[in-house]
Amino acid sequence: MASMDIGIDLGTANTIITLGTKIIVNEPSVIAYNKKKEEVISIGGEAYKMLGRNPDYIEVVRPLEDGIISDHDMTMMMVREFVRKASKNLMIKPQVVICVPSAVTDVENRAVIEAALSAGARKVFLIKEPIAALLGSGADIMSPGGTMVVDIGGGTSDVAIVSLGGIVKDSTLKIAGNKFDRAIVKYFMNRDKLLIGEKTAEIVKKEIGCVFEPDSGKTMTLKGRNLLKGLPQAIEISEVDVYEALFPLAMEIVAQVKGILETAPPELVGDILSGGIVLTGGGALLGGLDRLIAQQTKSPCRIADCPLECVAFGAARSFSVSESLLDGFEKVSLYKYKGGL
Repeated sequence: MASMDIGIDLGTANTIITLGTKIIVNEPSVIAYNKKKEEVISIGGEAYKMLGRNPDYIEVVRPLEDGIISDHDMTMMMVREFVRKASKNLMIKPQVVICVPSAVTDVENRAVIEAALSAGARKVFLIKEPIAALLGSGADIMSPGGTMVVDIGGGTSDVAIVSLGGIVKDSTLKIAGNKFDRAIVKYFMNRDKLLIGEKTAEIVKKEIGCVFEPDSGKTMTLKGRNLLKGLPQAIEISEVDVYEALFPLAMEIVAQVKGILETAPPELVGDILSGGIVLTGGGALLGGLDRLIAQQTKSPCRIADCPLECVAFGAARSFSVSESLLDGFEKVSLYKYKGGL
């Protein structure tokens, strides 16, 4: 892979851009747009700070939601600005490989490619998320042995079995990090009549989120607004409380994993029983999820090194195996858009 080639993980929650083995952008997938001047004000972290604080003439949006592009135009502008930001110090135009959410359409794929090209990319490629996740985890996806990945992002969870450089079985579930946050908000609103925001729920998830053998002694103070009194309130919550909010959703992911295993060729299932399941994405860090999947599937399960950045690193590394991925497989895992590229 040339040193000027970059990989982009275009995620529902965050966009991560790598140059070789170095992360050069890691920011929220948020864009702020001035409707009066018809121009982008900011992207990423700066735009994220404006959420909920913007006047009417400034539009602050997450253009990707639950694994799909919910705002086509804003996504194009955001991709263009991120690519410009990542490539501004490069001497030559980079090749770019982008990992997009699983549920996007061919039209949306083309829009993302055109946005990257307009930002100065020399060539643009797309790669499927499970392939990128496994490449980023260091797995040998070209071997005949089957490897299973569960990639849990902000909007979707992708479950796939990969062998010989191609996806044998895969499935996408719209239960991931954002749904976990909303489940926490809903749980404490129903039980304690305490209203909290999704940002607070995310902090709770990261600090004491657990879906396997929770510890009642691990606690934190949760602050919000009492819906009955309309006044600020603080309560103490434990890991057990958060477990009750998150466990049902975690079991839906487990059911998806089981469903893929039940329909996979027996030889590949045997490989997975030996080699285990790889967890990637931010959701991989949810407390006890790896142990829950291992217990329910009777297969080893491990969290990849740097799970948050796996997809972005895998996207960048895909250049080194692109010819193998493009040649000789019925389900091509790297899409090359020709015609003018």
